[in-house]
Amino acid sequence: MSSPGAVSSTGDGGPLRLGTRRSLLAMAQSQQVADALTRRTGHAVELVGVTTEGDVSKALLAQIGGTGVFVNRLREKLLSGEIDFAVHSLKDLPTGPPDGIALAATPVREDPRDALCGPAKLSDLPRGARVGTGSPRRAAQLRALRPDLEVVPIRGNADTRLRKVSDGELDAVVLAYAGLRRLGRVEGVAEVFDPDQMLPAPGQGALALECRADRDDLRALLAAVDDPATRRAVTAERTVLAVLEAGCSAPVGTYAAEEEENLRLTATVVAYDGGRQVRLSASGHPERAEELGRELARRLLAQGADQLMGERDIEPR
Repeated sequence: MSSPGAVSSTGDGGPLRLGTRRSLLAMAQSQQVADALTRRTGHAVELVGVTTEGDVSKALLAQIGGTGVFVNRLREKLLSGEIDFAVHSLKDLPTGPPDGIALAATPVREDPRDALCGPAKLSDLPRGARVGTGSPRRAAQLRALRPDLEVVPIRGNADTRLRKVSDGELDAVVLAYAGLRRLGRVEGVAEVFDPDQMLPAPGQGALALECRADRDDLRALLAAVDDPATRRAVTAERTVLAVLEAGCSAPVGTYAAEEEENLRLTATVVAYDGGRQVRLSASGHPERAEELGRELARRLLAQGADQLMGERDIEPR
C-alpha cells in the first residue's frame, strides 16, 4: 500500500495509477484528466480499468440500488492501494462522505445540460413519440413538458442509446450533453435543453477525483486540476440532494452557477407522472454554497417535495 510520504504509486517515480470505469466515456474523460494533470504537474499517469456493478448489470439503475453502483468498486481499489486515485462522474457519487476517502479535486465543469438526440426538437416531435431515457428525473421532466410522449426506460452506453434512434426503435433519446461533447458525438443533437426547461442532475457535467484521505501529498498534487467555482456549484447542488435524502432514482434536478458575485441555485422535484412539481431558487455569496443548498432543500420540503418523491403510482412506459 502506498505510503503517505511519496506521491508516486511506487515511490520510484513510476506513474500514478488512475482508476476508472471501462466504458468509452469513462475512459475518455479519465484520459482528459490524466493529460491535464501531467501538463500541470509533470507526473505521468496510467489508466487502470475497473469493472463496477453498474457496468455488468442490465437492470435499470433504480432497480440495482442506483447510488454508488458505479463508484463502490473503485473506492475499494483506492482503500486497498491498488490505484492511487479515481475519476468519477460526480453525479454518480453518493452524497454521504466515505470513510477513509477524500474528494481531492473537481476539475472545470463541462456543459451540465441535457440534450435531445433525434431528428427534431422536442416541440416538433409527433404526438405520442417514443423518447428513451434511463433517468427518472429526465422522464418526469419530459412528461411535464410533453404529457403526450411515451417515455421509454433504456440502459446502455451512448452509442447503444443513439442506435435506438437511428434504427427506428425510438424517436429520440435524452443524454447528458457533457458526455456527448467528451465523446465527440454532438452531431446527433437536435436540442440542448435550457435549465428553464429541464434541470440537470446534481453535479452533472462535473468530474470528481478521489484518493485516500491519508495521502496528503497526493491531495496536494490533484489540487492542481481543482476548480473552486465548480466545487462551490456542485456543493450547493449535492447539498439539496442530501437534505432531501434523494438518490439518482429520484426526480430531482438542480443547477447552480456563479453570476457576478452571487451563486444562484435552482432546484426542482417533479412527480413521476410529470403532473406536479415544486421549483424554487435561491442566491447568495458563493462561499455559502452548502448553506444555500440546505436552505433551498428545506423550502422544497416545506412545499411538499417529499410527497412528490414518494408518489410512484406510475410505472415507466
